[in-house]
Amino acid sequence: MNETISPISIFLADEAETIRLGEELALTVKPGDCIALVGDLGAGKSTLARALIRAVAGDQYLEVPSPTFTIVQSYDLRFPVAHLDLYRLSDVSELDELGIDEMLSDGVCLIEWPEMAASELPKDSTITLRLTHRDEGRLATIDAPPRQKERLERVLAIREFLESNGKGHASRQYFSGDAAYRTYELISDADGQCLLMDWQPPPRGPVIQDGKTYAEIVHLAREVTPFIAIDRYLTDKGFSAPAILAQDLERGILLLEDIGRDGVLDVDGAPIEERYLASVACLAALHDAPAPGDISLSNGAIYQVPPFDADAMKIETSLLLDWYLPHIRGGKTNDSEKQSFFAVWDQLIEKLDDAETGLLLRDFHSPNIIWQPEKTGIQRVGIIDFQDAMIGPTAYDLASIVQDARVTISPDMQARLMEHYLDIRRKNADFDEKSFLKAFAIMAAQRNCKLVGIWVRLMTRDGKPHYMKHMPRTFSYLRSALEHPDLAILRNWFERAGIDIHKE
Repeated sequence: MNETISPISIFLADEAETIRLGEELALTVKPGDCIALVGDLGAGKSTLARALIRAVAGDQYLEVPSPTFTIVQSYDLRFPVAHLDLYRLSDVSELDELGIDEMLSDGVCLIEWPEMAASELPKDSTITLRLTHRDEGRLATIDAPPRQKERLERVLAIREFLESNGKGHASRQYFSGDAAYRTYELISDADGQCLLMDWQPPPRGPVIQDGKTYAEIVHLAREVTPFIAIDRYLTDKGFSAPAILAQDLERGILLLEDIGRDGVLDVDGAPIEERYLASVACLAALHDAPAPGDISLSNGAIYQVPPFDADAMKIETSLLLDWYLPHIRGGKTNDSEKQSFFAVWDQLIEKLDDAETGLLLRDFHSPNIIWQPEKTGIQRVGIIDFQDAMIGPTAYDLASIVQDARVTISPDMQARLMEHYLDIRRKNADFDEKSFLKAFAIMAAQRNCKLVGIWVRLMTRDGKPHYMKHMPRTFSYLRSALEHPDLAILRNWFERAGIDIHKE
């Protein structure tokens, strides 16, 4: 059904291995994929399809009836899955009534007995999986177009990694995806649960300034090394981060301790003040610790944490110019306005010359804090998602948590969090509170200028309008930051630009 070369062949010794292959396919298929299951009666097509559907559902007991008589069974899961059996189809013209193209527009199709429809299936997205009896088991032969085959090979590479690290019989389940090229699996066996990070380097992206891409200017991590390095630094200093149980640097695969699901929000999504207070106390301890220099890795490599420099700060704030202003005006931001905006930020960044610097986790807020109730002190605050850490004004991370982008922190609670942090830091004779508060205001403004652009970009470019619900909160945080006297020049710029921050 596909013009492909070098098919993938896998021997399935028993029913359990057929189920395992179905579960692994569930980790790699994406909306638009069509899986044609070819094989005689009893070859295992239904077993494999059932395993795949249950794995996508995350429910090993989900009832998956045969579609022999209904022809189609549909499942509304993480993405829609349609299970078809074309054995009773009398003519290919009946496919039009089934609407396979529509099913594939946002979901996945599993098709048993696809021979009747061979000429009608999409050649660029159909994975043909043939099951044949072989010795005491089955042979699965998989033909796939290049993109789908690359994904399949990645899943099998992870299988090899797990086998080489004593997890060959563990179950694998999709856990989450926090970026286009970084996904997580939940790995479970008799020893318990752990998480697998699958990090494939993204394409470089377009060059936008001085021969660099946006990701390069803001020092976004492109592979697993920064995560490993920062994880080592944090755990060495007594902070709670996931233990790295196994690693393959070359292929970008990590096996991580599962430190739980409990966060810092209650069941209604409101902040739990005790946990936020503990989180800012954890930050205070981190800011009192020496900043990391060169971090040695187990393979002999040295990692240097990049700086949160002026170029990175300014390119992030430019998201307001590139996305937010065109959104409210219906046209691009003019060059003179951009120049005046960056001139303001040049002045604000100069005001950071006396700011305390150290390790910035960069996204220290509710999605990335795992509460550890069985532990004490700073260990109660589990830290994840720190691969983009940099060296810069320590006030940035405090702004991230006190003005949590996804959670409304009342002004009173913000004040209590700030005071708790400052009470701890005042015990350090070298702590300059006035300078820190100035840096806090500048970093809060920088972060929120970036965020107002991100929310619009997510809606406009990525088709995710629900992020716009965060816009009023982001502007309320921005207004708070602009009250600091050193931010008057940015307040004036907003006024000249005709942006009433009190109405946003």
